[in-house]
Amino acid sequence: AEAVAILTSAKKLFVYGVGRSGLAARAFAMRMVQLGIDCYFIGETITPVVSDGDAVLIVSNTGSTMSAIQVANIARRVGAKVIAVTGHRTSKLGHASNVVLLIHSEGDGPETRLAPLGTLFEDATVLLLDGVVAQVMERLGQTESDMRGRHAIMV
Repeated sequence: AEAVAILTSAKKLFVYGVGRSGLAARAFAMRMVQLGIDCYFIGETITPVVSDGDAVLIVSNTGSTMSAIQVANIARRVGAKVIAVTGHRTSKLGHASNVVLLIHSEGDGPETRLAPLGTLFEDATVLLLDGVVAQVMERLGQTESDMRGRHAIMV
């Protein structure tokens, strides 16, 4: 609920993640744009500067990815709210964030053989963030039809 409040009250929303965590973050960013939220992926050449009143959502399973921690620290320094999606609440990223959305996905059973290198975390992140999309959609009073009107089309 706190994450949804931050996302819906921010002037601009920024997302960040490295590798497959970044892909999950981009999928979330696409839905935010379709909901009419001014949303950017950090690291793109056309991304504006993070400012006071903005929100930054960062995805990192370990919570120890150096660039993710740097993004969180800089965002907090300028007055933005930081939401971390991570597998480790007490990580450096967790400590640098206003809100932590915790995903427990580590295992040592046969599932790790079928879903190696953090796949369960990344898949769970997409599902969790799709649930956040539904909550943001409801809070903003948006419909699927509204979103469809903002869906990118190739010309």
